[in-house]
Amino acid sequence: MSSDAKRGQFVWFDLMTSDPDAAVSFYTDLIGWGTQPWEGGDQPYTMWTNADQPLGGVMDIPPEAREAGAPPNWMAYVAVSDVGAVADRAKELGGSVMHPPTDIPGAGRFAVLADPQGAVFAVYSSQEEGSEPSGPPKAGEFSWHELATTDYASAHDFYADLFGWEKHEAMNMGEGWIYQIYGRAGTPLGGMFNKPAEMPGPPMWLYYIKVDSVEASVERVKQLGGQVLSGPMDVPGGDQIAQCMDPQGAVFALHSSAG
Repeated sequence: MSSDAKRGQFVWFDLMTSDPDAAVSFYTDLIGWGTQPWEGGDQPYTMWTNADQPLGGVMDIPPEAREAGAPPNWMAYVAVSDVGAVADRAKELGGSVMHPPTDIPGAGRFAVLADPQGAVFAVYSSQEEGSEPSGPPKAGEFSWHELATTDYASAHDFYADLFGWEKHEAMNMGEGWIYQIYGRAGTPLGGMFNKPAEMPGPPMWLYYIKVDSVEASVERVKQLGGQVLSGPMDVPGGDQIAQCMDPQGAVFALHSSAG
């Protein structure tokens, strides 16, 4: 993946969990992903593959995150040209560096950051060349990237500065609740909104995986020991979504297209 060509794109998705083997069993059954071992790191790491193409990985929660009380969670990496410069800029904008810029031998460089409201994400610069993804997300790919926060307008300004994201439609969901769609180069990437009072937890990112049928997939989630937190529900345009939790406690979401 060329960092310049893909600047601002979500390019990799890691699951940090308390039981990688159980997580592999759950997601390969639910989504149909394959796996591929990667031997380049200091700790065991298994890559997820979709149609034989790597799209992320799964590993134990890192010791420093475990000590800080981090639960099992999904984290996405956004492509940038210069990881160090972006980490410095994030701090200037009121964010923080959770894991400093670090080289991955033979692959690239990454850092884990938090936005000013506290939502955690990562940035990545690859050594490899690549091209833009073509067409809409396919089954098994991540199709939507959603931020629940305490100040979506300020959060958007932060990410727009770092990644060049632009505002798309601001959807009025009623009672003053706004869902701000954002994107890059004219293509929507996800949405941001202010968390309602009844929504637990700190600001966080939620990632949606494309499936053929949300209704069928949520039944499989329950059969495999996961939980359905909300949905299935219809969204504008006729698509369906559901928000779920895997058996170890990592939250994720499902998305299927109309028709």
